[in-house]
Amino acid sequence: MNPTSGLQLLLVAGGAIAVAAVARRKGWPAPLLLVAAGLLVSPLVPAVPLQPDLVLFVFLPPLLYSAALDSSYLRLRDASRAVALLSVGLVLFTTAVVGFVVHLLLPGLPLALAFALGAIIAPPDAVAAVAVGRRLGLPRRTLTVLIGESLFNDATALTAYRVAIGAAVGGTVDLLHTFGQFLYAALVGVAIGLALAFAFAWLFARTRDSLVENTLMLLIPFAAYLAAESVHASGVIAVVIVGLYLGNRMHLQGFGTRLVSDAVWKVTDFFLETIVFALIGLQLVTVVRGISGYAAWQVAAYAVVVLLVTIASRFAWVFAVTSVTRLAARGGGRPGPQQNVIVSWAGMRGVVSLAAAFALPPEIPERDRAMLLFLTFTTVIGTLLVQGTTFPALIRRLRVSSEQEQYEDRLAEAAAQQAALEAGLAELDRLVREEGEPDEIRKQVIDQLREKSWRRSLTAWERLGGGTGQGGAETPSTLYRRLRRDMLRAEREVFVRLRDERRLDDEVLREVMAQLDFEEAILER
Repeated sequence: MNPTSGLQLLLVAGGAIAVAAVARRKGWPAPLLLVAAGLLVSPLVPAVPLQPDLVLFVFLPPLLYSAALDSSYLRLRDASRAVALLSVGLVLFTTAVVGFVVHLLLPGLPLALAFALGAIIAPPDAVAAVAVGRRLGLPRRTLTVLIGESLFNDATALTAYRVAIGAAVGGTVDLLHTFGQFLYAALVGVAIGLALAFAFAWLFARTRDSLVENTLMLLIPFAAYLAAESVHASGVIAVVIVGLYLGNRMHLQGFGTRLVSDAVWKVTDFFLETIVFALIGLQLVTVVRGISGYAAWQVAAYAVVVLLVTIASRFAWVFAVTSVTRLAARGGGRPGPQQNVIVSWAGMRGVVSLAAAFALPPEIPERDRAMLLFLTFTTVIGTLLVQGTTFPALIRRLRVSSEQEQYEDRLAEAAAQQAALEAGLAELDRLVREEGEPDEIRKQVIDQLREKSWRRSLTAWERLGGGTGQGGAETPSTLYRRLRRDMLRAEREVFVRLRDERRLDDEVLREVMAQLDFEEAILER
């Protein structure tokens, strides 16, 4: 990367963060606003090329790893059939349907390249859909299916893409060899992911240093992806397997590791996603300039048809498969039509599709390459802006909600807090008996421990009532948090004033601020 490209990317990052900040302040979906801003700015600024290697080897691994780390292995296992049918079955179905339709629209385009386009635009990116769904309270199972699909569908699509490109360049396709490639990529990707997961789990068990562990975690997705890709296996699957395994064992790490990890990956996700979605919109001029030899109405018609076929394929697959094989997870009940519509409409495409299109080999004729890139771009933009902007209204219209799940979660949390409280107090009683009759100071400490335990348990039960008591009055825990936050603000002002008066060193200020920040973080949670 030359200095000019680096400066361009830096300016894109700064502008994207500013746009995302506005979106967060207004409560708008940041990915959609970033894409729209990129489209508006693209004709006004120098072209910002989207480099496939930057997306596939720098942006994709940490985003996949973070999503896997934050996912529930148990919920994904329960929804494994639905996830597999979407991340494998639907990707291949979309590849075939789009490929045949594009070949009919453009008879001069080789069938292998038409299938390559199908593989390019087959995998949805659930970032925007999941962000909206969480904010609007989609049921947990629906979110799990969408997240699971987005974790694994890139592996299927990229493998299908390689096969189609190989056929386009080499001229032949061996179905048995193709199936062997799929099987090899998946199994070796799983094996590499598990091997690295076990190795890092063993290492973390002996490190016990939150800074070192989180630094290593930043390297894990790149190590897994490169290790798998170097032997022509699926780097996507390797990264996801490592993330799911280590995420399921995160409770074994120290509290410092978990606190730092949560902050590190939130910042990483925000930074990379803002750049990625801004880059999508900024490709407008680059993509349009490459089209030649077609009338404007022809190009527009091709784009609309491919977009509609892509959307319709997802609806057809979801409803057909649900009715035939009971898409619902084991013991999870059968999803209703509303949830099927939600899953079908949550098919927004993302930057992986664009990166694959930009990575088309030079052996592909320039005219065909430009058309594939244009159709990919219009499908990505179309799904993001059409489906993305209407997704919140669709959720509200269908009245799909997780209110009952949220109530059950709060009830389960309160019961668990009660059980944990009893266990903690029993352990405290045992320690007091072993250490003998406490003196006055120790008795005060013990009483404080009991009071803190009871307050935490009380907070969980109060949350069932939304934090208010009878007649809308504040509950004791809500009142405690509000007053304590005001006290913390006053305490901070004193520490800062003493620092400004040179009566307190900056290093001491940082230490006491950290203590107050941790206490306020506990109050917020």
